Amino acid sequence: MKCPFCSEVDNKVIDSRLSKDGTVIRRRRECLICSRRFTTYEHIEEIPIMIIKKDGRREEFSREKVRSGLQRACEKREISMNVIEEFIDELERDLKETGEKEIPSHSIGEKIMIKLHALDDVAYVRFASVYREFKDVNDFVAELKNLLSNDKEGN
Repeated sequence: MKCPFCSEVDNKVIDSRLSKDGTVIRRRRECLICSRRFTTYEHIEEIPIMIIKKDGRREEFSREKVRSGLQRACEKREISMNVIEEFIDELERDLKETGEKEIPSHSIGEKIMIKLHALDDVAYVRFASVYREFKDVNDFVAELKNLLSNDKEGN
């Protein structure tokens, strides 16, 4: 590791600490040439999950895109940002656990819809309206009828 001050590679680790979630190691180092101290972080390099879009394009999974969609769906609902972040963490963990490097966008959308349905019906319908590209009010009514009939069967 090069010293950021004098560019020498001779240094020693004087302290190492594991992050709270155990995924990063923080190391304090001291340059043996100029005696200045600096911090480095060590983390696992992960291969990104690629999303196969409806039109066949591929793009890297984006927590930000998922967060944005969930925030819009959950707007003015009693759902905290902590719940949304946990939701995204769980989704990302589920995607990584599949072991797949490329995942179709529709399977991610379906996973989100299942989790949203359990979390909040209004947020679910809002998300469904965008995800399923509702064309008119009839699509909305059909989804609401489906939601209501599933709720009656569940009770």
